Amino acid sequence: MDTLTHALSGALAARATAPRNARISVTARVTAGFLAAAFPDIDWLLVYISPVAYLTGHRGVTHSVLLLPLWAGLLAWVCARLGPRGASWRDYFGVCAIAIGIHILGDLITSFGTIVFAPASDRRVAWSTTFIIDLWFTGIIVAGLVAAWIWRRSRVPAVLGLALLTGYVGLQALAHGRAVDVGVQYAQRQGFGDARISAVPRPVSPFNWMVVVAEQDRYHYANVNLVRGRTPPPPGPGTGFIARLDAAYTPVAQARWTTVAKFGDAPAAQPLAAAAWDAPALAFFRWFADYPALYRIDAGNPARCVWFEDLRFNTPGRDVNPFRFGACQREGTDAWEAFRLRDDGTREPAR
Repeated sequence: MDTLTHALSGALAARATAPRNARISVTARVTAGFLAAAFPDIDWLLVYISPVAYLTGHRGVTHSVLLLPLWAGLLAWVCARLGPRGASWRDYFGVCAIAIGIHILGDLITSFGTIVFAPASDRRVAWSTTFIIDLWFTGIIVAGLVAAWIWRRSRVPAVLGLALLTGYVGLQALAHGRAVDVGVQYAQRQGFGDARISAVPRPVSPFNWMVVVAEQDRYHYANVNLVRGRTPPPPGPGTGFIARLDAAYTPVAQARWTTVAKFGDAPAAQPLAAAAWDAPALAFFRWFADYPALYRIDAGNPARCVWFEDLRFNTPGRDVNPFRFGACQREGTDAWEAFRLRDDGTREPAR
């Protein structure tokens, strides 16, 4: 989730759990919840160290359930120092812990992956029910906060807002299961007995999904809408941004399946792509990418570069992918170096 949505969810949870006769005011509690729920994304600063630092460290230690008490205690101490006099860190600890916890949950439901057991484990957990920017999800939180402000003497509106938010994510979880079933049926028709089948949430609607059938070194995927009855018209020059994003998702019965080879379709280039993929320089991307596929090969002077992308982050209607990395080999050397491919086509050192 985006940081603002996280912060708003923390404010809503803080109001919903506010006890009567607390030593801190509702305003102080909601403010603490807002700030504490935004805190885990402080690891965004890793982008200024290097692309690899960001990729491997984002949603890491600041998003860990093991370290949650530590972060909650630190933030509670800060709130007690800066807040109204008479309150101690103990008065803020509970709300800070709740806010950090709802931030972690808000990231777990996306498909990026969250290292919830850092630093004990680098396993990335992703429930993949919700797109990373979901306006319906954010809208429910905003509506709950507005209702809580109108009826500020009661915490019932905030509780109802959280309940509605939970129900919405539950609906998305059901949709996720239905999308996986679409992939299972396709794999059965094609005879892919050992395929790995998954579904990735997509923008605009909770019924928009990218269904992926991973089979050996190939991916078969389709962008579908689970409730749509007919294919939307192709976007034209006057089509708005939201409509462009939504236009790619066809009814299940009219699903258009695309096949992508992990190392490309050109047999002559596949050995080079495989060699670059296995290079130690790309170990970080092998750990991160769920659906790695060859993006392109640049045969230039003084280096040739083999670029890969994670298909999870290809969104129809937008020709960008923030996670395109490659290995480059200078002429006359055997060593591979890792680079990130920017959206403008230039490259930067990954480390």
